[in-house]
Amino acid sequence: METSETKINDIVMLGLTGKLDALTSPPLQTKLLAAIADGEKHFAVDCAQLEYISSAGLRVLLLVTKQLRSVSGKMVLYALKPHVKEVFDLAGFSAALPLCGSQTDALASFRH
Repeated sequence: METSETKINDIVMLGLTGKLDALTSPPLQTKLLAAIADGEKHFAVDCAQLEYISSAGLRVLLLVTKQLRSVSGKMVLYALKPHVKEVFDLAGFSAALPLCGSQTDALASFRH
């Protein structure tokens, strides 16, 4: 899996490409938790190029979401492919993690 990162105001824009599974989840977890430790609180994750997510990937996203809540932060995922969103739905994570259709919607969710 590859990641890309930019920043819009105080929101870390993270792009995920490829597969988020047992092999690729630990480095992503380390990266996100380090960013939170450095004071980042808002993340918008572009999943348009995410081809696959395993339970290990879901666990990392849930762990990071819980960590962000403890510092009054937030992570929003957007542009999920239908087969990836189905994994979130089946695992019951759609209710636990904010999901948006587009980058515009994701950014707008931080203004509420």
